[in-house]
Amino acid sequence: MVVLVEPQLPENIGMVARAMLNCGLTRLRLVRPRELWPNDKAVAAASGADRVLDDARLYPSTAAAIADLEYVCATTARPRYMTKQVLTPRSAAMALRTREAGGVATGLLFGREASGLDNDDVALAQAVVTVPLNAGFSSLNLGMAVLLLGYEWFAAGAVAVAEAELVMPEPTKPATQAELQGFYDHLEGELDACGFLRNTDKRPSMVRNLRNLFGRAQLTQQEIRTLRGVVTCLVEARHAKR
Repeated sequence: MVVLVEPQLPENIGMVARAMLNCGLTRLRLVRPRELWPNDKAVAAASGADRVLDDARLYPSTAAAIADLEYVCATTARPRYMTKQVLTPRSAAMALRTREAGGVATGLLFGREASGLDNDDVALAQAVVTVPLNAGFSSLNLGMAVLLLGYEWFAAGAVAVAEAELVMPEPTKPATQAELQGFYDHLEGELDACGFLRNTDKRPSMVRNLRNLFGRAQLTQQEIRTLRGVVTCLVEARHAKR
């Protein structure tokens, strides 16, 4: 799954579709594209990769676009000062392919042409992908970035399937992004209620840090249920003492 967050030019979306189909990727999601969609300029730039554009789906937010996914890698060229696993395109491809072979729904997140992903988008991902290029000039356009990651994903296919057969089955499925978001809403609502997030200036970074912490843990569905039970129990115990 390829997710483009607020792509600015329809031509770039078309070139992404072309790069995807070259690598056997067909599922594209668009978060608030700047120009009207569908778009003839994208079709022209896709050079025949119409099936990718025809099946592309629109979403109002990054969280909505990845809600059903269980493992997401966010692409970035800049340090984000978040404690998060950093992967090369090759290691990211292996991580994605191995999980896919085990039935995990995965996605690659790409940001705006001018500024990339913002920190709130990156915080939703389980890992980040950075391309180790010439430090003096590491600029990639959107189509190039998708092609580079897509090629590594394509090349990793057979190897990852073989390695996945050696992985012990997990006790429960990984939590989806929607399940994580439900937990975040639950936790943050209670933290607002008790006053922990009362500092309005610091609240956005505190929320981002909490989401990054739990996202990095790659929680299972059972673990999410346990954590929500813990939050509920603590709240009920506090109310009982009043």
